[in-house]
Amino acid sequence: MLAYIVWDPMREIIKGIQPPVWYSVLFAAGFIIGYQIMVKIFKKEGHDPQNVDTLTVHMVLATIIGARLGHLVFYEPDRFLADPLMFFRTWEGGLASHGAAFGILVALYLYTNYVVSTRPSILPLKFTKLKRKGQSYLWVVDRIVITVALAGAFIRMGNFVNSEIIGKPTESEYGVVFGRVAEELLEKSNYGIESAEASKGTGDVLAPGIVPVDLTVTFEDMRLPEQDARRVIENSIANSLRNNYAIAEHYVQPAEPINYDLNLVDRKFVAVIHTYGIARYPTQLYEAGTCVILFLILYGIWAKYKERLPEGVLLGIFLIWIFGLRWFHELFKENQVAFEDDMAFNMGQILSIPLVLLGVFILLRVLIKSKKS
Repeated sequence: MLAYIVWDPMREIIKGIQPPVWYSVLFAAGFIIGYQIMVKIFKKEGHDPQNVDTLTVHMVLATIIGARLGHLVFYEPDRFLADPLMFFRTWEGGLASHGAAFGILVALYLYTNYVVSTRPSILPLKFTKLKRKGQSYLWVVDRIVITVALAGAFIRMGNFVNSEIIGKPTESEYGVVFGRVAEELLEKSNYGIESAEASKGTGDVLAPGIVPVDLTVTFEDMRLPEQDARRVIENSIANSLRNNYAIAEHYVQPAEPINYDLNLVDRKFVAVIHTYGIARYPTQLYEAGTCVILFLILYGIWAKYKERLPEGVLLGIFLIWIFGLRWFHELFKENQVAFEDDMAFNMGQILSIPLVLLGVFILLRVLIKSKKS
């Protein structure tokens, strides 16, 4: 048996109903569970848990705004400068974890040093400089990175469901074929297709990492003539498998005539197309797994030491672990934008370096202060 899997979940939780989608639910779950963890931390350390509400608002806004800005500034600067309003077109995609990291660090500075209140004037918000008692900047950041690590796991699982941020081809029989991309495009085409479903095929491997996939296509029209169904398969579908860029990232259709079986099922023609998929590294799962491990490490350290924990330790560990491994994970991921193809290190790796160095600096600073005291 071949070791690859064909991954083709629906983005929607309920077919035909767009919101909510799995990515949104997983994204929100990270914040909801993180909120509960922070309430527990605040209570255990004798702080008002109502502060967590304010802290959560800062975190949500910082994550969304920072991640969106980070993607546009780091990966699409020319387009962003030419069309700044694309910031609001979130449905076009584009979030960067490095941007979220910078955004969170800024938002937590505002949280620890300013109080926001409403006032009856043209500007509804008033920022008053006021440090929060017992909540220094590093104290807050140390505890918030525990929840950020867990949220990162949820977000990467959402990326996996969406078949995005994909890994490079494994060039072996191990890996994941992201089959849903072709299914969605065929279902949205004008080929008269009711549904498409990818599964593991039973044929031979075409080449290292090019594995058999069966694409089952059901036509909508009960009265569709057989010759028309065959024409759609042999021309339109075959052309999409070979030439559509989005599909060609995950499928390989040889130049010879397409191999398929056509049957009449419940008065509708159903075709099983024997094609091939590209087995890729499931890098989203790699990152999700390392985030879960980091969460357990950080939470375990906090649970054991709490008030005795030197400020900055958890932040330093978080930065080194997350962005050090991010540099490594990028070796197995496809570049997000074309200009990265000509770079020795891609943008994700370059942006990780200063954050890892910051983590090293913070831990060295903690060590030096501990020795002096």
